[in-house]
Amino acid sequence: MSEWMLTYDGYDPDEEGLREALCVLGNGVLATRGAAPESEADGIHYPATYLAGVFNRLEDEVDGVAVTNESIVNLPNWLVLRFRTDGGPWFSMADGGWTLHTQRLTLDLRRGILTRHLDTSDPEGRRLAITQRRFVHLGDPQIAGLETTFVATGWSGALQVRAAIDANVRNTGVERYRDLSDHHHDVVEQAIVDEQTVTVTVETNQTHLRIAEAARVRVHHNGARSADDVTRTPLDEPGFVGVDLDLELASGVPTTVEKLVTVVSSHDPAIAEPAEHAVRKILRLPDFDTLLARHVSRWDQLWDRFELRFGEQEDIERILNLHTFHALQTVSPNTIDRDVGVPARGLHGEAYRGHIFWDEVFIFPYLNLRMPVLTRSLLMYRYRRLDEARQRARAAGHAGAIYPWQSGSDGREESQEMHLNPQSGTWKPDNSQLQRHINIAIAYNVWQYVETTGDLEFLRYYGAEMMVEIARFFSSLATYDRAADRYHINGVMGPDEYHDGYVDRDKPGLDDNAYTNIMVVWTLSRIFELLDLLPEHLRHDLWEALDLSRSELDRWEDLTRRMKVPFHGEGIISQFAGYEKLERFDWEGYRERYGDIQRLDRILHAEGDTPNRYQLAKQADVLMLFYLLSADELQRILRRLGYDWTSERIPDTIDYYRRRTSHGSTLSGVVHAWLLARSDRTRSWQLFHHALRSDVADIQGGTTPEGIHLGAMTGTLDLVQRGYTGLVVEQNQLVFEPALPEEVDRLRLRLFYRGHHLGVLLDHERLRISAPASDLASVTINCAGQCEELAAGNTVEFVLTGAGEGAG
Repeated sequence: MSEWMLTYDGYDPDEEGLREALCVLGNGVLATRGAAPESEADGIHYPATYLAGVFNRLEDEVDGVAVTNESIVNLPNWLVLRFRTDGGPWFSMADGGWTLHTQRLTLDLRRGILTRHLDTSDPEGRRLAITQRRFVHLGDPQIAGLETTFVATGWSGALQVRAAIDANVRNTGVERYRDLSDHHHDVVEQAIVDEQTVTVTVETNQTHLRIAEAARVRVHHNGARSADDVTRTPLDEPGFVGVDLDLELASGVPTTVEKLVTVVSSHDPAIAEPAEHAVRKILRLPDFDTLLARHVSRWDQLWDRFELRFGEQEDIERILNLHTFHALQTVSPNTIDRDVGVPARGLHGEAYRGHIFWDEVFIFPYLNLRMPVLTRSLLMYRYRRLDEARQRARAAGHAGAIYPWQSGSDGREESQEMHLNPQSGTWKPDNSQLQRHINIAIAYNVWQYVETTGDLEFLRYYGAEMMVEIARFFSSLATYDRAADRYHINGVMGPDEYHDGYVDRDKPGLDDNAYTNIMVVWTLSRIFELLDLLPEHLRHDLWEALDLSRSELDRWEDLTRRMKVPFHGEGIISQFAGYEKLERFDWEGYRERYGDIQRLDRILHAEGDTPNRYQLAKQADVLMLFYLLSADELQRILRRLGYDWTSERIPDTIDYYRRRTSHGSTLSGVVHAWLLARSDRTRSWQLFHHALRSDVADIQGGTTPEGIHLGAMTGTLDLVQRGYTGLVVEQNQLVFEPALPEEVDRLRLRLFYRGHHLGVLLDHERLRISAPASDLASVTINCAGQCEELAAGNTVEFVLTGAGEGAG
């Protein structure tokens, strides 16, 4: 079972932030960091609780410029549980006279339980063993619990326990934000409900959302509930409400404090008022063990669908399980029908202020083949913000819709206009909102979802509208060069992010970013396919509803034949116009001077230089084309555009940009590992390992404590699920081209496709796929060009090339 356990021993102040982020417990709505219950935000610890979709906006002035930031809100800390012996100092792992002999923190990924074992002595030398278990309920997104058991060793006497809710918290989890405003909510109500129960309600000070928390505290002696010998002193201080418990410990006899919590917001469905609902709910909850059993049962059900077995290497299995666990704590069945997106840093911290980026393009393809109803719900987050995206386009003088690079509560652009460089401590303009390829990510995700599920209802009423408005924007952004007979898209940024303009221009933006231009052609081509895909009556309805015209479609058709794509050398796709004319970068010199050069942008700006001068990249840009599109599909697009390019140029192109990439994004290793899975398996495996370690080893040096990198985590899962199996969905077929690494003997996983829960077993000799009995229609499986119909209740098996012939 060790592949299901993430364990930390001892106490290391430098690692506490990392442990807290990786030991977050959540359920897709509510998440709490894995901080010690007795801790406070102090630069070492950062206890924090977040609710998906709960944002608040504050304003500051930076260098005379008004700067507005919308942030996910750190909510009242429900974890608070402190203890001391006989009126002495409160326990602390760092000071206060207590001696910490041992500590073990264990995250049970299979069951969603965080357990902490402590062995400590008070200043008088009295030994105390403590075991704490906590959960954030997967079955009911409004419930969490903490159980603490104390056992005195060799002594008997008084123990005081303080259990409370602390509403005096702020958003201070990211150091570089700490000079900006951080007070997001005010207490509007707090109360002692009865001797076991307290409640507090806060309201965000700009969005005016109300969040209520209620806590119920009970005591058990030696497994039996008892209240007769417990003295309770209520605590009711400004923003801090709870109870002090005076306990009498007997040597060797366990005494347990059970703390259950309900967290309810005015966003929640089927409530009248948050505080009333939180209190009513807490009063009728069963005990900790009953709730825990239900919670574990829900995790069992979810793991049945999401479990992935990848060889026999325990460390790899553990990290893949950890990545799955955190993906499912950020988006789960509880997320369905809620108006939330996928925060790039999960619900695990305040980096990127909880915003939603293009990371969805690394997340949704994984979910499509596991729980597509989740993808549908998350795509609806984008659809509900389509009108705001249309307004942004109109304000910029364009047609269609411009989705924001960073999105929060209402879909306006949340990207900062100024960015703090922690390398130099200075602020500089942030042009990241020019990354119009966020539109491409949304269109790609819509199409991938529809192609995987066949959900024509979603396509007709939601997906097609988003894709059409995205197409309209890019069509209006493109300009026609009559002399060259080509369309250009200027003034944008690509996924690279290091380059935001040309050194000889004052205006930011790049010309003809190849990734953007080619993916625009891909998007426009998909519009014609979706119109053909819909039944005639739905196609007519859509045409009328979106006011499509023949002239508009004719222009889109023209764009798919005349879009400019820059090249240089021997058929190398240029990242953008003029990339090959930039200066070569002194990679070895900078590695020698700085060691870690992942964030070259910060290093160069601190030197008074700029990445815009050099041939370099933060992450995959051109190479994203090979990640999202098959070689044949890319070749068809370029041939349609009139370029004599063949997929034989892909290896040289990968090598060209690989040597110019600093991997300043955790996403970069995932993409490169995927692209090299067939051409350079050794290097692919190394990059896969690197991507696996992105968060567990905090390879970016301090970013993971501020929140996990969900795109990279889910990207590693999708690399196993689709990359190493060569899996694509096209023309109503599941198509496999396996490339299992030599280091792995077999891969076992489940896929959800067209209603079937398929079991997939892949080794170096065979691919076997089974469908459970049902009345569902058969599905077509294609492996390396061999097709088989898989009927419910049956199994198909393919013998892989080099291992034999034929399919069975």
